[in-house]
Amino acid sequence: MTGAPPRGREERLRDTRARLEGDVDLWVATSGSPDGAHLVPLSYLWDGTALLISTPRSSVTARNLLTDGRVRLGLGPTRDVVMVGGTAEPVDLAALAPETGDAFATKTGFDPRELDEPYQYFLIRPQRIQAWREANELPGRDLMRDGHWLT
Repeated sequence: MTGAPPRGREERLRDTRARLEGDVDLWVATSGSPDGAHLVPLSYLWDGTALLISTPRSSVTARNLLTDGRVRLGLGPTRDVVMVGGTAEPVDLAALAPETGDAFATKTGFDPRELDEPYQYFLIRPQRIQAWREANELPGRDLMRDGHWLT
């Protein structure tokens, strides 16, 4: 423990939004198929309301999300974590706006549209967001419930 006092809600909201906007990678946990639970690191794009990820269409993650869209995301280190629970919707390449694909490629450093292997995009709409650094921040860690930021 660092001994630092817990952050208030406004500071946590500000820090969480900065992490969503500034980070490039996160952990994606899925389940829902015979392959069972699965955890992988993926790059993402945050548009202010949802996260866009892309993974090979044949991957366990894609198969799980196509079977059961529930997803859990983890951003940041274990002592400054943001946890996101949400629902993933598949986005077909033909339905992906070119400017969104370009923004994803710029932010993440790779462009799935240019790869030979077919990739599937998913738009993840957060339903719950939590953030904490140490045990003293566990109370008040909920920042979003039912898709709405808490104030």
